[in-house]
Amino acid sequence: MSNFIDFNSAKKLHDMQENQNRITKLFDIQYSIIQGGMIWHSGWRLASAVSNCGGLGLIGSASMYPDVLRENIQKCKKATDKPFGVNVALLYPNLEEIINIILEEKVKIVFTSAGSPKIYTETLQKEGLKVAHVVSSTKFAMKCEDAGVDAIVAEGFEAGGHNGRDETTTFCLIPNVRNNISKPLIAAGGIALGSQMKAAMILGADGVQIGSRFAATVEASAHDQWKKRITELNEGDTHLTLKELAPVRMVKNKFYHELEDIYNTGRNSESLIAALGRARAKKGMFEGDLEEGELEIGQVSALINDVLPVEAVFNNLLKEFEEAKMPKF
Repeated sequence: MSNFIDFNSAKKLHDMQENQNRITKLFDIQYSIIQGGMIWHSGWRLASAVSNCGGLGLIGSASMYPDVLRENIQKCKKATDKPFGVNVALLYPNLEEIINIILEEKVKIVFTSAGSPKIYTETLQKEGLKVAHVVSSTKFAMKCEDAGVDAIVAEGFEAGGHNGRDETTTFCLIPNVRNNISKPLIAAGGIALGSQMKAAMILGADGVQIGSRFAATVEASAHDQWKKRITELNEGDTHLTLKELAPVRMVKNKFYHELEDIYNTGRNSESLIAALGRARAKKGMFEGDLEEGELEIGQVSALINDVLPVEAVFNNLLKEFEEAKMPKF
């Protein structure tokens, strides 16, 4: 059973120096906590709930047709008067249409990923939007700074979903990125506890992006069977695979082992593409087929033991952040 901490008490306990924090200033939010824009999880209910708690909620556009994205943006605007954003994976189709919808609906914040930050950063900024870009290496973080983004998300390979090829962990990545850029830095990958938030900020991050913990919430749009499965995962139950195509961390289920069989018979990329082409991610995470579907989640799922409302997740994060103390030598 989870400990539920009163939200107002948690707020009083928590001090992330918002008057000095560059992320809270940049996005006009209370806490430097960003919810990842995860496919099949991050609809308007999740994004608005996170924003209403003082963080930054992101709608995940990658699993949405353009008309569905527009509907989610409009519903999110009705559900919260706080800032929220849209995550845009630059490798997906309908990209120009998605950008136009974001501009038409007057979204103020966009997080881009899986592509060059130069593609749309200037266009979006000219329309008054704040732009953050997700990277998995110091090299690409420096390219983001050159491209003029407003903030950089550095994501370690512990993270779920699509990932970097270099397998650099968050603890190694964040201090190195911090030493090489001046832009506001958001740490992602392997963060589900307030103590992990504090550790990331001690290493040089200005804020954190959290995916897996928010995937296992009441408001996430994923299937309830999948949310329950997240709470049952242990260390070693996920693996980074598909490096030939686009690296992705997924749960070791029947579908995962089918991919492994393809590797064992000759690492045939065409066969991998064919296996992925049957809407496997939707089947797994949205429709709840835990054997035939693709299940994307981070290593930190081993620390997630319950499905909670977003407010309860925030309560615990803020309390844990405050209570995390440096030990004496």
